[in-house]
Amino acid sequence: MPVVIILLVALLSFGGVGGCMAFYPQYNVYSSRMAGQAQLAEAEGNRQIAVRAAMAKRDSAKMEADAEIIRAKGVAEANRIVAQGLGGPEGYLRYLYINNLENSKGQIIYVPTEAGLPILEAGKRPRPQ
Repeated sequence: MPVVIILLVALLSFGGVGGCMAFYPQYNVYSSRMAGQAQLAEAEGNRQIAVRAAMAKRDSAKMEADAEIIRAKGVAEANRIVAQGLGGPEGYLRYLYINNLENSKGQIIYVPTEAGLPILEAGKRPRPQ
């Protein structure tokens, strides 16, 4: 009886290891296939993230452009109203010129003359003695 038990234990031990070894190549194939599918799923997810990020940038740029257009239309309308109130574009330019003169105190300003030449500040420079 003890011989039968020893043979049975030996058969189960070596048969179990041998049985596992018989299925090991199939497990490698299965494991490789699962790893490949996981990499494919990860790559697909990364691609979708990149596409969504690009779409968000595009939408953001479109909205910023629309906002800039609306702002420019508002500025143009305001300029038109002011220009009409000042007697046309020349009056508006004269207003801007005077306004800039008031804001530029302490600076040297060259004013164009009829000949297109600036008036030099000849009288303002100290003369050497």
